[in-house]
Amino acid sequence: MDFSIFLNSGFLAESWHQLVILFGGHVWLLMVTVILTVTALADLLQRRVLTALHRYLQKHNKRVFDSFVDAARAPASFFIWVTGTVLALNTLILKLGIYVDLIKHINDFKSTILTLSVGWFVIRLVQRLESYLKDRAEEDDRFDQVMVEALAKIIKLLAFVLTGLFFLNAFGVSLTGLLAFGGIGGIAVGFAAKDLLGNVLGGLMLYIDKPFTVGEWIRSPDKQIEGTVEHIGWRMTRVRTFDMRPLYIPNGIFANISIENPSRMTNRRIHETIGLRYADAHKVKVIIDEVRSMLINHPDIDSSRTLIVNFNNFGPSSLDFFIYTFTKTTNWVLFHEIKQDVLLRVLNIILQQGAEVAFPTRTLMFEGSHPFGGQPGTIEESKALSNPQSSEAQRE
Repeated sequence: MDFSIFLNSGFLAESWHQLVILFGGHVWLLMVTVILTVTALADLLQRRVLTALHRYLQKHNKRVFDSFVDAARAPASFFIWVTGTVLALNTLILKLGIYVDLIKHINDFKSTILTLSVGWFVIRLVQRLESYLKDRAEEDDRFDQVMVEALAKIIKLLAFVLTGLFFLNAFGVSLTGLLAFGGIGGIAVGFAAKDLLGNVLGGLMLYIDKPFTVGEWIRSPDKQIEGTVEHIGWRMTRVRTFDMRPLYIPNGIFANISIENPSRMTNRRIHETIGLRYADAHKVKVIIDEVRSMLINHPDIDSSRTLIVNFNNFGPSSLDFFIYTFTKTTNWVLFHEIKQDVLLRVLNIILQQGAEVAFPTRTLMFEGSHPFGGQPGTIEESKALSNPQSSEAQRE
């Protein structure tokens, strides 16, 4: 049926007349009710459409497009209701003929609300894209979680500032004067909050240079800092020490200290010195050769790295050789298991050759006859030397 039939037959006019009678002749009340009803229906429709589209995109794993749809749901509803409310308010003012001068300010306010809605949409969109890119970073090395977080914070900050500037401009605040005042005030604030700004800039440098990221183990030889990074903020970084205490470090400190990042090491080093008895001097070379061969063939030792096993010192009570090699793993617990296995194999090689690991000893040699009789170097002489009082007692 053609819609013009209703118009020509006066169907709409008759329906409107009946509605006016229903509202007791208050046309303004009827118009406000109709506007708010249409607003509610428009909001309900956009909610149903965006929700259905959101579920469809989720089902087909279209997270980028879904981020736009999901981010728009609340701001769109907010803008629809503000627009409907403003339109109803303008209608009420015109029908009643009061406060007509306020209509221009109300319309300006509606434009400001549009700006706020766009800013709200941008912030929500950045939050959802940040979550998506962080998930991608766990699977794809081309994405970095720290850089994603830094960019998200910068974009949200810009959206907040620009929205605020447009909001002030809508209420007649001069942006030129505001920016000029901000430049002068910025200098004063910079002097007053020098440390705070230093920490913020330090946080920015951490995001750009990335000397460490969340989850990495760091330590500083200049400060008592060692632990796992839990969070990198704009003002401070939270590190969890190995005794599970939280350590809060202002970001400005990192600009003045050196940071070691053991999490990025490619190998772990074994560097040990082992001493043999002087009585086993003729077995030193054989032991060293067998230890070197053992390390070259060890499945957990990286033979492509520097591997040294050499005799290097005549010690006070031992012939010392050292082991310098690297494990394939960087895992702290596994490294110590490998190191234990290497040292036990070295000890087994020494014992198989009939040698022994040296320990601190002292040998006293005497020339000629001993004043107490007996032969030089006997146990009795050693006891007498170590306890002269007992020796006097025996002579008496």
